Amino acid sequence: MDDITVYSGEHCPFCTAAKSLLDSRGLRYTEIKVSEDPVRLHEMIARSQRRTVPQIFFGERHIGGFDDLQAHFGGQG
Repeated sequence: MDDITVYSGEHCPFCTAAKSLLDSRGLRYTEIKVSEDPVRLHEMIARSQRRTVPQIFFGERHIGGFDDLQAHFGGQG
């Protein structure tokens, strides 16, 4: 499996849900808190073309947000 990156924000229920879904599947990921690092926020926007969190990547493949992550796993959360 590719490295998983989760760009997240502070007080973000969808970020928490995405991380919980990955945890429930035993998948390890790197969390990048864009609310704490403006450089990483610009990196996230450049990679995803989106300004909302979470933004999830499997390697270089952009999955999207929480709903997209659920869909990736067949709608099972």
